[in-house]
Amino acid sequence: MQFSPTNGDFTFVSSADAEELSGTIDAPDIKLNMGNDHGKDAYATTFLRQRGYGWLLEVEEEDSEDTKPLLEELDIDLKDIYYKIRCVLMPMPSLGFNRQVVRDNPDFWGPLAVVLLFSMISIYGQFRVVSWIITIWIFGSLTVFLLARVLGGEVSYGQVLGVIGYSLLPLIVIAPLLLVIGGFDIVSTLVKLFGVFWAAYSAASLLVGDEFKTKKPLLIYPIFLLYIYFLSLYTGV
Repeated sequence: MQFSPTNGDFTFVSSADAEELSGTIDAPDIKLNMGNDHGKDAYATTFLRQRGYGWLLEVEEEDSEDTKPLLEELDIDLKDIYYKIRCVLMPMPSLGFNRQVVRDNPDFWGPLAVVLLFSMISIYGQFRVVSWIITIWIFGSLTVFLLARVLGGEVSYGQVLGVIGYSLLPLIVIAPLLLVIGGFDIVSTLVKLFGVFWAAYSAASLLVGDEFKTKKPLLIYPIFLLYIYFLSLYTGV
């Protein structure tokens, strides 16, 4: 029995008619195109954005103009530090250096480098004084700062910290001499006094201004004692 197909119907044939039907069905050449890497990336991007995770795909673009050298990022000016070192080592006004820049434009890295250098030199005598020298620098500067403010001086703690730190340079200069003339007590004592006076004068001439008037000795004396103590840490006295 055979039914005529209608729209959307299948054709059914009897078993007798089915025997007369023969042939083969060629499989079509089907190629699956899974897409290239770009397509995969586009699909992943769309998927993440639809799920609300588009922020994972955001990449911050660094502006090359905002990239600064490391020294500039750390606010380290080597030329400025070198000029301040010359101002401290040559404190005489007749030499023409603008020594007020050491006080008016304080920095941290220069004095810290000087204090660390003095500490490294002091290792020759006693290793344990390294941390103590840094502690004395910080709290000794704080003492001078508080005393200066009590006496009516217009100075900040950063300025005192920088001046006291830079003014350790004369003690670093005389350190090699003390190694050479250590056996001559009188000469060694004179060199030590010269170094302490040199350091104290460099610091006091910058910190003790005209605003102290007759009170200058009250601030110069503790600065002088501070550098004597620094020297004693080096010599082990």
